[in-house]
Amino acid sequence: MKKTNNSTPKLPPIPDEIKAKFEELKNKLEKFKKEILSKFDKYIMGLALMPPLKDSKDKNEINVFILVDDSDSKDVAKFDLKDRLVRVIEKIAKEVDPNIKPEVMLNTELIESCYDGKYEILRDIGESTIFYDPSDMLAALKISELHKSMTIKKFEKYIVSYVAAGSLFRGEKSNDIDVYIVVDDTDVKKMSRFELKDKLRAIIISMGLQAKQITGVQKDFHIQVYILTDFWESVKDASPVIFTFLRDGIPLYDRGVFMPWKPWKLLLKMGRIRPSPEAIDLHMDVGEKSIEMARGRLINVVGQDLYYGILNPAQAALMLYGVAPPNPRETIKLLDEIFVKKEKLLEKKYVDILNKIFLFYKDIEHGKIKDISGNEVDKLLRDADAYMKRIKKLFNQIEKKTESAIIEELYDTCIKVANDVLGLESVKGEPVKGLNELVRKGIMSERFLGILKDVIKAKRDYDAKKLSKQEIEKVRRVGSIFISAMTEYIQRKRGIELERAKLRFKYGDKFGEMYLLDDDIYVIEDIDAKDKSVRKSKMDKDGKLSKFTASTMVELENEIAKRRIPKHVFIKEHIFEDLKSLFGKDVKISVNY
Repeated sequence: MKKTNNSTPKLPPIPDEIKAKFEELKNKLEKFKKEILSKFDKYIMGLALMPPLKDSKDKNEINVFILVDDSDSKDVAKFDLKDRLVRVIEKIAKEVDPNIKPEVMLNTELIESCYDGKYEILRDIGESTIFYDPSDMLAALKISELHKSMTIKKFEKYIVSYVAAGSLFRGEKSNDIDVYIVVDDTDVKKMSRFELKDKLRAIIISMGLQAKQITGVQKDFHIQVYILTDFWESVKDASPVIFTFLRDGIPLYDRGVFMPWKPWKLLLKMGRIRPSPEAIDLHMDVGEKSIEMARGRLINVVGQDLYYGILNPAQAALMLYGVAPPNPRETIKLLDEIFVKKEKLLEKKYVDILNKIFLFYKDIEHGKIKDISGNEVDKLLRDADAYMKRIKKLFNQIEKKTESAIIEELYDTCIKVANDVLGLESVKGEPVKGLNELVRKGIMSERFLGILKDVIKAKRDYDAKKLSKQEIEKVRRVGSIFISAMTEYIQRKRGIELERAKLRFKYGDKFGEMYLLDDDIYVIEDIDAKDKSVRKSKMDKDGKLSKFTASTMVELENEIAKRRIPKHVFIKEHIFEDLKSLFGKDVKISVNY
């Protein structure tokens, strides 16, 4: 019987012909960019290779998007500027390659299309390949478009508006990309509005991290989530953030709640959106109270920040050692018992510093300390600095003690899973030779044999004190890959074996399964049920079953895990009769599924 190759498939290499075409296209775009920038450097905000047009019949077309900065075109009408640019750019395109089809768009046109709800150009930019973007405008639109699509796809019912804002979208250089998302909370019944905001906000921000990873955009991507009712309250109360939102925001998606946007901006510019007298009083009151709070908060900031600043590293050191995250009082006690007394890695005075700042924090919390001098703050900061330097050194000491355990555990686990794989394939001998045999037969990838050799060598080198910290981390990483791959292989192999012992049947509109594990028979009555009912029985040599008794999925899974499934599993006529007695005469056996 021919063995199946279960190794991870490798992607085929890119043909030389395709590589040559990519290189040719790259050279053409580079030449096109160079020619354009030599003439219009100060106007070009970005260049991108766009996806093919849907209605285009010419497969050789090279669609290039050119974004033009027209913010400084006071001496020339905007469309005169565009006409001049288009004529020259089209000429350059024909000279470089007649297939290049440039699409020139003014920045104000792009913004205008967003105000008018024409988002097709945003979709195309999201799918484009950017090859010149000094303003970072295209990168900002690309990541925003991807994140917008992900957000709307998951929460379309709730998303009112997705708005780009911040200095970058005002045409200024910025290290940040800012977007605002407004969530409709007017029809929320099953949870509070704030709960809705928190739940959606967490998922939406995680999607932002995914979008940043996918697009490779390096700038910080900031996402603000507002619920609709709070948004209107903020407008009424003259919140500066919301005013900035209305003044600078560019709608990348809108369900009509804030449309048309231009009248909003015009009303704001005219001063027609003005705060009420109550809002003005509120801002004045907030200012006075903020100053009062600042005086009282200073001592809390000093105490709390210092306290957590030295408590968290202490807890981290204990976790690195293998102790579950303790509470603050336990942290001080364990730091002393483990690292001072037991391991003798830390001096007692650093535990005393932690205890001193802990007591200081508690006195502030209980109102015993209401003021603090600059000298006292300086003394606490000096102690905290000395403490942090020592804790960093302690980390290195702990790592050296735990490195040995890491290497030992990694080595033992790799050898065990390798032996388990060899056992499944009935291959005898030590792991390296056995795995080499599986590679020769095409069952296992040579990569995994190499990893196993690296782990064994690392164990040898570590015992001889020849392994660096970086090498330990590397072998830990590849060793984890080996363990995961071998475990997956074992599970897959066991799954294939298990199929031989599984019989599926149908009765009415339900499907059940029977597992024949030697003379033990297990039946799942309805495989689609949430709480699956399981029965078990014994089969005699004639294939007859004893009376069925109740069992559980846990018992069945445990039996499957410890049994070796024979290569051939046979069923006898009595099995069919027993199934009929359990589930009725209309029961049907599935031959292939």
